[in-house]
Amino acid sequence: MDTLKEDSTLFFKKLSFNLLSLVLIGVILYLGKGIILPFLFSLLLATLLLPSVDFLNRKRFPKGLSILIPLIISLLIIAGILYFLSTQIAHFFDDWDTLKERVNELVKSLQKWIAKNFNIAQRKQAEYISETAEKVKTQAPKIAGQTFLSLTESFSYIILLPIYTFLILFYKGTIKKFFIELFKKSDDGKVVEILHACTHVSQRYIAGLLIETTIVFSLNTIGFLILGIKYAIFLALFAALLNLIPYIGMLIANVFCVLITLITSENPADALWVAGILALVQFFDNNIGMPLIVGNNVRINALVTILGVLIGGALCGIPGTFLAIPALAALKVIFDRVDTLNAWGILLGDEPPEESKNKKPLKFLKKKKDSTEKK
Repeated sequence: MDTLKEDSTLFFKKLSFNLLSLVLIGVILYLGKGIILPFLFSLLLATLLLPSVDFLNRKRFPKGLSILIPLIISLLIIAGILYFLSTQIAHFFDDWDTLKERVNELVKSLQKWIAKNFNIAQRKQAEYISETAEKVKTQAPKIAGQTFLSLTESFSYIILLPIYTFLILFYKGTIKKFFIELFKKSDDGKVVEILHACTHVSQRYIAGLLIETTIVFSLNTIGFLILGIKYAIFLALFAALLNLIPYIGMLIANVFCVLITLITSENPADALWVAGILALVQFFDNNIGMPLIVGNNVRINALVTILGVLIGGALCGIPGTFLAIPALAALKVIFDRVDTLNAWGILLGDEPPEESKNKKPLKFLKKKKDSTEKK
């Protein structure tokens, strides 16, 4: 009985420690996101550039130059994408006055429909809209402050991203030795295996995600151009970028693209065609593109994926939603290879559960059963 109590106490201590560790990580992320998030994005970029850096090192390039060449090329590509995105957004806002007129027309039509079907006078509806507008005005200083904060964070990314990435790649050997020394009581081979597995999964996932986003953008663009809707490239790019956020992103993209098409198109059926194109591309992406390109290296179940994206967004905003899946993938690699954390790896994964007859009972439960049988 004493052994049973000790095992159960040890189990609950480990569980409490794991939960407290997760809470502590969440608090640190929330309070230090301005510093930590640029570092995490730099870590992903460094992981993606690592094969190129190793290749140049094997060709006997100087260490600094072998890092700078891939880093500068990647930054130029990122700058080109951002420039293309900004031009598309600018083109969209050039017609803002026309869009406002069209929205006013649709709102008036909607007010007439509501008055006819729900017996709510247009004057009452106008009063409600004006009250809402006043509330928005009172929130304007707060919104302006958040916008300024977002711009400040953007500048911090521009400055810190290349610096962090260069230093991570330059000191990658030191970082590896640090983890081996930190877990020196564990098997050194297992620590190296976990580091290599995390790197491999991150590389495969990020590279696959970039290819997949390009394919989704191309398919969306072709479909929208054939349909002949306005802002076809902008909407295709917007939907492709939001597709990076699992489940939730595509839902937002569908609503936004359908509303913009409904506002800008004279034919309401175009909005239905847009929804159909996005659904078709999403079906292709989920069933063919993602499994073929990204593969089975990242097997996270849908429930944990959605929770991870929501928690990442709550803690770190939009950047957190993009970082959620790579973070979950790295955690699953660690959990699957550390015996005391295997249960968490099972919780994250989407592998079919084994039959109960093949599962081993928990140690302390087994002892409890044996002691009951003896009695």
